Amino acid sequence: MVLIFLGPPGAGKGTQAARLAQDLNLKKISTGDILRAHVAQGTELGRKVKPIMDRGDLVPDELILAIIKEELEQMPEVRAIFDGFPRTTAQAEALDRLLETLGAPIHKALLLEVPTEELVARLLKRAELEGRSDDNEETVRRRLEVYAEKTQPLVDYYAARGVLVRANGVGTVDEVYRRIREAL
Repeated sequence: MVLIFLGPPGAGKGTQAARLAQDLNLKKISTGDILRAHVAQGTELGRKVKPIMDRGDLVPDELILAIIKEELEQMPEVRAIFDGFPRTTAQAEALDRLLETLGAPIHKALLLEVPTEELVARLLKRAELEGRSDDNEETVRRRLEVYAEKTQPLVDYYAARGVLVRANGVGTVDEVYRRIREAL
């Protein structure tokens, strides 16, 4: 089983993906978490990506895909939730090719939907709690615009393949989780 979690920053993807992974015995794969772990451990990959991440640039697709391939090939049976990946149609196409070689097609791509004003409020609160002064309202709104521009083609991509489902991401963690389970 392979699930893709899509949604804007602040939608609750990480929280919900972790819970669903535990309940369905799936591995949650977050490229951001994997990259940060490699940097912290000082691996060869970590040394390659650290300067890229420090500049705030995106890690090249070929490195991200190599990480994903390594994660999947270590599994006796591919059972995963992708949190925050893919981010582009090119990444989605590459993931499809990789999954095809492993005999593990995508079961569903879930889009967690939250209105923009709710996302802004959540992200500003998270920035305040984490002490991130760089996340002001203007920056948050820009991040959401960039996300929308880059993600709509991905939403269309999965819809065209008949695997896209949507869930309302507003409410308590439990309410949203129930909607996700129903959608899947």
